[in-house]
Amino acid sequence: MPSSTPTPKDTLTNSLPDSVNVDLDGQKPQSASSRNARSTPLAASSLSSLKSLMGLQLFTRLFTFILNQALFRMASPKAYGIAAIQFELMLSTILFLSREGVRGALLRVKSKSSATERDNNSKPGETETDISSKEAAMNVGFIPILFGVPLAIGTSLFYMHFASNEAKAQGYFDWAVALYALAAIIELLAEPMHNMAMAELKTHVRVRAEGAGITCKTLLTFVVLVADARRETRTGQDLTLVAFALGQLVYGSCVLGMTNSNKPIFDKRILSLSMTMTSQSFVKHFLTEGDKLILSWFSPLQDQGGYAVAVNYGSLIARIVFQPIEETLRIYFSKTLADLTVDAARETADSTSGSASGVQVRARKDIKKSSAAADPNILQNNTHTLSALTESARALMSLLHIQIVASLFILIFGSAYISLVLHVVLPAQYLETSAPQVLQAWVWYIPVLAINGGLEAFLSSVGDKGDMNRQSRWMVLFSVVYITTAVMFYAFGLGDTSLVYANIVNLSARILYVLGFCSTFFKTMQARYHLNTSILDWKEAVPSITVLVALLLSGLIVRMNEAWAGATELLKKNGRSMVFSLPVLQHVGLGGGLAVLCVAIWWKTSMRRISMPGTLKK
Repeated sequence: MPSSTPTPKDTLTNSLPDSVNVDLDGQKPQSASSRNARSTPLAASSLSSLKSLMGLQLFTRLFTFILNQALFRMASPKAYGIAAIQFELMLSTILFLSREGVRGALLRVKSKSSATERDNNSKPGETETDISSKEAAMNVGFIPILFGVPLAIGTSLFYMHFASNEAKAQGYFDWAVALYALAAIIELLAEPMHNMAMAELKTHVRVRAEGAGITCKTLLTFVVLVADARRETRTGQDLTLVAFALGQLVYGSCVLGMTNSNKPIFDKRILSLSMTMTSQSFVKHFLTEGDKLILSWFSPLQDQGGYAVAVNYGSLIARIVFQPIEETLRIYFSKTLADLTVDAARETADSTSGSASGVQVRARKDIKKSSAAADPNILQNNTHTLSALTESARALMSLLHIQIVASLFILIFGSAYISLVLHVVLPAQYLETSAPQVLQAWVWYIPVLAINGGLEAFLSSVGDKGDMNRQSRWMVLFSVVYITTAVMFYAFGLGDTSLVYANIVNLSARILYVLGFCSTFFKTMQARYHLNTSILDWKEAVPSITVLVALLLSGLIVRMNEAWAGATELLKKNGRSMVFSLPVLQHVGLGGGLAVLCVAIWWKTSMRRISMPGTLKK
């Protein structure tokens, strides 16, 4: 070993030839073009996944939005409240607790493209082990079925026993509950193939299955409601709840539409991480669905229906735009940083300290290795890993930047036009419920919902078992904050909007926690490579002054025009017949023009800062 060793930074930037690199197992040297080929397919696949998921969300949400206009009018607020709040709560409880932890853990499994590349550069005899390990990991996907069936039975029986008498009085209530439980079980049967498709970045499989499922679900619900409305002989019990239950059943059947024959032999590391994430899902599920739980107990069915309609409309933007971005980046981060997380799990298992996290153990070991910089494998390995970290940091900052800018657009223009929109899209019977007030609160909820989703996607992609456990403990505190805040807001007379504002407080606390995790994660990586500059630049997430000024001025102009033209008051007094009146059209046109202008200003001043998957510089 040489007597003097250059610093890792100098060695990485000056001494290492561009034409040489090794894979993360430190095996056989590979060329720079081969190294670039590793990241290029992943970035392209991530961008393709994003487009597919956004296309799926756009199609399904617009399609269901149109049919829901008819469903809202055919279903009473009470029946719709049961289906959209209580039944959906039961369904999401079964599905979320059964599969969420396993889904998150299995994203860490390398895709075939990564495995193939590694096999081509590995020693003889390693390929069979890699394939066996991957199959064992993917077979963990059977756990949601084993766990979900008894959970579905228990949850449905629990709900049927403790449901209110008003809910039980609805037609065919027990049959509808049973159908929802069966639908959940059928959907869980598709989990092994769903996880395999997502691990291999085959988003088109999911898009086809879910697109067909949602289409058939909405159409069948609509057809049953129409047929029920035209029945000449009434039995005293309508089929509204059964219609929604049959729709969910056909959705699960469409998503299933696939078979698999793997044997349930489990990978211990993935199984352990799955159990950790599943235990975390209990707390996370309460925070996600807590509003439905509280509504089911304390709110009248009439207001439950109004709340469900408001959430249905309010979540359109989040589901069409933000959810596909979040899911794509969850896959991207998991695959880009897969080697880091795998190494962390192995080193943590081998470590005897027990008090250090996987990231800290990994950092200490690599700092020790850096003292032996004469070993080219270590230096070349670090170069590839550093590139993955830099790209991931840029993608994370780009995600935050886009979400912050989109959130500002929603706050500026959404809050100005929401009152006008309510009188156009809401059925008359729902204007007397809590729906208008809840939708107005949702304008403030969407931004924190989007930002939290993106940040937690990063944590779930790179965090080790210790990180997951720490987040779970903090989420217990966040749940206490949520309940306390909701009760306090109810005491202040805010009604059902209390749940929305309490969720804003809850998600804001979670955002602060994950921001701290992100900062710690990248600072640890900075220490690992002895870098003088930070990998993570928070300034990249902040919109430019020009964009902020343009948005603020636009908001001021729109509100001044509303006060002068009175478009919203005109609709309130005269109804939808005034939608195409000159004051309303002028007010909407002004807002649309200003929004387009602000988008153009943002594009001109900020697009150079955006580095999403598929646009990363090679």
